[in-house]
This record gives sequence, C-alpha cells and structure tokens, in this order.
Amino acid sequence: MRLISGAALFLVLLVPQVWAQTGTPASQTGDPASFIGLTLEELIGRFGVPQAVYAVRGLEEWQDDVVFVYSQGDFYVFKDRVWQIGLKSAYRIRAGDPKSAAFLALGEGASDKGDYALCALSGWSWPVTMRCNFDEAGKVSDIFIFRSDF
Repeated sequence: MRLISGAALFLVLLVPQVWAQTGTPASQTGDPASFIGLTLEELIGRFGVPQAVYAVRGLEEWQDDVVFVYSQGDFYVFKDRVWQIGLKSAYRIRAGDPKSAAFLALGEGASDKGDYALCALSGWSWPVTMRCNFDEAGKVSDIFIFRSDF
C-alpha cells in the first residue's frame, strides 16, 4: 500500500475547492462587453446563484430592471437578457482612478460629459457603450457597459 505525500494530499484537498468557485472574472474570459446579451440561463450557468437580487426603477415603468449581484459586477436584466453591467474595473480603468487616467485608457473616442465620460465600443452585434462616472474629486466612481440602443 502506497501512502500519499503531504504535498499530494494538499493538492487533492485544496484544488477541488479552488476550481469549484462559480464565475470567472471578465479579465479571464475576454472582453467584459461579451456579457451583454447573456440570457438568464447563461448568466446563472456562468456565475452561479447571485449574491443578491434587487429591482431598479427606471424613469418610466417599462424601464424597470432586475439586477443580479455577483463579485464580478452587477448585471442589469431587462426581460430575459443582460443589457447593462456595473463594474469596478474594465479596460484598464478602475474605480478610484483619476479622470485623466480614465481618458488616457479610453482614448480619443471618448467624450467628456463633465461628471461622466462615454465611449462607444465597436465589434459587437449591437451598439455597446462604456460610461465612467466621476465623483466630486474627479475620480472614477462607477463603470457601466451597456447596450446603448435600449
């Protein structure tokens, strides 16, 4: 009978727990805009059960959304698909970065709207836009990627 070494036992016990985690950060799956258009089945299949779910009231009744909260971000669902994602980092921009750093990362295609910036993201089947909100100190407070034809 052969005994398992300490290192082998460590791998047998720890590795399944590491790989059992649900969801994968956008940085590991490619472009975070690829989450736009996911069905509910795909969203839950990719990230598992959300940490929380809440409703967001739009300006008009038809604009109400259900938000699925994951460690990767907040996924806004209209009808049966993700149309917007709220993130803490995307495209080399992080919450807390200065406005100048955000514009440097966004490039010339970004438009400065004062307390937020907009940048169209190309290469998708529908129009996708990134919005960076800035706080009073001129730092990135929120990052949203959304389907802009909604």
